[in-house]
Amino acid sequence: MKRKLIAAIGVAALSATVAACGSDGDSGGGGGGDADSITVWLMDGSAPQEWVSELNAAFEAEHGVKVNVEVQQWDGVQDRVTTALSEDGTVDVLEIGNTQTVGYANTGGLADLSELSEEPWNENMLASAEVDGTLYALPWYGANRVVIYDKSVWAEAGAEVPTTREEWIEALELIDENTEAEPIYLPGQSYYVMGGFVADEGGSFAVEDGDEWRGALNTPEAEAGMEFYAELQSFSESPTDNDEASPQQSTEVVPNQEVASWIGLGWEAAGAVAAIEEAGGEADFGYFPIPGKTAGELGHVFLGGSNLAVSERAGDKELATEWLRMATSQEWAQRYVDANNDGVVPNRTDVTAEPGAGSFAEAMVASADVGFLPPLTTGWANVETEPNPIKELMTKALNGDDYATAAEEADSEITTRINRE
Repeated sequence: MKRKLIAAIGVAALSATVAACGSDGDSGGGGGGDADSITVWLMDGSAPQEWVSELNAAFEAEHGVKVNVEVQQWDGVQDRVTTALSEDGTVDVLEIGNTQTVGYANTGGLADLSELSEEPWNENMLASAEVDGTLYALPWYGANRVVIYDKSVWAEAGAEVPTTREEWIEALELIDENTEAEPIYLPGQSYYVMGGFVADEGGSFAVEDGDEWRGALNTPEAEAGMEFYAELQSFSESPTDNDEASPQQSTEVVPNQEVASWIGLGWEAAGAVAAIEEAGGEADFGYFPIPGKTAGELGHVFLGGSNLAVSERAGDKELATEWLRMATSQEWAQRYVDANNDGVVPNRTDVTAEPGAGSFAEAMVASADVGFLPPLTTGWANVETEPNPIKELMTKALNGDDYATAAEEADSEITTRINRE
């Protein structure tokens, strides 16, 4: 492959699914708790069956009530949660994405959990669970992206694992010059990856402006972040108008062409390995954190994950809070991390993750302290609705459009959407 010319600048995977302990396992709505039971909604794939079973057995033995776990699918979950939070007794405890917590809290749907605020929570995760100093959810787990690379291709090229952005580019140049592989697969619209580079520069997608928010892409920081993204993307054969899910990079791209490296989550790495092996091949991946501007700092990464909350209209808020207290305690949080083979970022500072040397988890956990979150406000969901103005800006920039003009248009749209409840 020959490198393209640069146009003007343009959950750790969890292998097991939750069992519906004490329930029929259906993903629909069900009754909330009463004097004899509580209902917990967990997302498909969020917790190993053994952990859930043992936790609920311990809780039931201590409190003499039954725990009904109902597994929810991510597709369409926001509508189901919104409906459940508006009804009495539908659900007691529920898992919600960390970027969704503020929105649900602002509707009045989540109970105040400030009595649990003194626990040693991971500060980066805690930010997504608080609104105006009030705790409305508890951090559960985090996950972030790392660079996944083909060891054999890198060895053929004589490329070494980088510790800085400059070394990263040098490695891609070696791969481009000495192999037939695509140095990096990077879609034009992987906006959370780009957001990390913006955060490296001290910028953000949007900033608070008095009582409102305004887009912040037409800034030197965002432009610098986009410039580095464009430099990386120039080594990719991907179009500039698609994201990592269209096509799915882990199962539709990487297994079907020679890709030297890509940026992904744990479940994507596992999916790529499975797809390659299913096709009769053998995956030989290595992993490293996204490098920072200097050897002494790693690049910022979007810290995704989930929180656990109690419905304000729960059938039994007291019991629901006690289940939440147990599930996120040091003992059960440590068990959760261990059960996931250290494939998640711990929710507490007194929980340790000791991933194996050279594993995805090792690279992921290394970046946890430099995780960033998008603007924590109800209106952020409006920004991410298609057509996403950040994605549109990225494509324009990569195609050589004037950055300032494109960014000004994106900021105007972001400002309108983010301030709309």
